[in-house]
Amino acid sequence: MTTILQIPFDQGEANLDWLSFCDALAAGHQLQKAEVTDSFLYRGNDTLLNRAAWIDGLGLAVKSATIFPGNPDQGHPMVNGAVCLYADQSGMLEALVDFHLVTKWKTAGDSLLGALRLANPDSREILIVGAGTVGASLIEAFGTAYPKAQLRIWNRTAEKAEALADRYPNAKVATDLEAAVRAADIVVTCTMSSSPVIKGAWLRPGQHLNLIGAYRPDMRETDDEALQRADIYCDSFDTTLDHIGEFKIPLAQGVISRDDVRADFYDLTAFPQFDPARITLFKNGGGAHMDLMTSRHILDRWQGGT
Repeated sequence: MTTILQIPFDQGEANLDWLSFCDALAAGHQLQKAEVTDSFLYRGNDTLLNRAAWIDGLGLAVKSATIFPGNPDQGHPMVNGAVCLYADQSGMLEALVDFHLVTKWKTAGDSLLGALRLANPDSREILIVGAGTVGASLIEAFGTAYPKAQLRIWNRTAEKAEALADRYPNAKVATDLEAAVRAADIVVTCTMSSSPVIKGAWLRPGQHLNLIGAYRPDMRETDDEALQRADIYCDSFDTTLDHIGEFKIPLAQGVISRDDVRADFYDLTAFPQFDPARITLFKNGGGAHMDLMTSRHILDRWQGGT
């Protein structure tokens, strides 16, 4: 019987770096567009989510996630899962990759690639709005890519922002959200808010707004004015336009038009060089194709590839 390669979190992460990973994501989008599908099963408040993707030349991946809201009361994580990575030509199972490792790097790397293509390369002030698990990943990712920048964290619950900042010497707490947004070169949001937390009136030319948190049709992290003032980009039209409230709601209301969302990662050449006269906005929608690209990169690095 063939032994299945298992890549745990710590050992897998030891082989990774953020800039090379962003290069791998960019390269993955030069391949044939992915075929993707999602499926859900429910039992009361518990959920099983399966996300599958197939990219010709890269392989297949199935990411399974269980979301059990009652787990924390029993001392277990709420979200668990794994990613099965299959060979492109044979369909053979190549590796079982830690779910949390794939999710961390995919989510933060997705937004970092957007920023690297749109934001001021000499950014000195970066604001992260949200102090959860994703916020920690963003400190690591953006801190690596922008080593001269001061990272600041704002959270509705100040104690959580303080606890996160205490873990990273390059991070400080922002106490006034509006003032912190106005001062930032890059603003990255990773909240669970259903209503806008960032106002377009706070933005200025040369800024980059990078949105992660909203993932449902009823969720938004910024308001109409921000969308109307900014040049808009995303990681994938397929996972954002008709699925996430950040675009779905203003499109339905005529606040913006489909043409206002200028390009996604499948057309990276359309992402312009930084322009200090423009505001740019990027929406991170994720998707199974990103899980596949991430898992493939993790396996390549595990096996000594580049």
